[in-house]
Amino acid sequence: MPVIGFFHYNLRADRATLDVLRDFYVDVVGLRVGPRPPFSSFGYWLYIGERAVLHLSEAGPNERRLPHASGTFDHVAFESVDLRGFEAHLSARGIDFRRAHVPLLDLWQLFFLDPAGNGVELNFAGNEGR
Repeated sequence: MPVIGFFHYNLRADRATLDVLRDFYVDVVGLRVGPRPPFSSFGYWLYIGERAVLHLSEAGPNERRLPHASGTFDHVAFESVDLRGFEAHLSARGIDFRRAHVPLLDLWQLFFLDPAGNGVELNFAGNEGR
């Protein structure tokens, strides 16, 4: 019974925050809004290629955190290209970010926060940082 891949992650918030998050993940990160089943609740599905990797779901006004949500979420990571272009893109939008290198993997990383305070990590092949 092995897990064979990553499917999606879900962020829940009020509708106004969902719109801000949608715009951020589309305009800053580069995901795209795509089809979403006709659920009874409001939301968006954001895609990389043909896969919906981020579900944005409306939380009701009196909704509490789910019992299994421990508050330990730190960040989501995306494989990316054009390190210098992304650095310029983030800087132009006034988004603070931190750059790191993982020598063993020869991987460059950019870390920043979305408007709700969730961490975002972009990963780039090592040759992009040279």
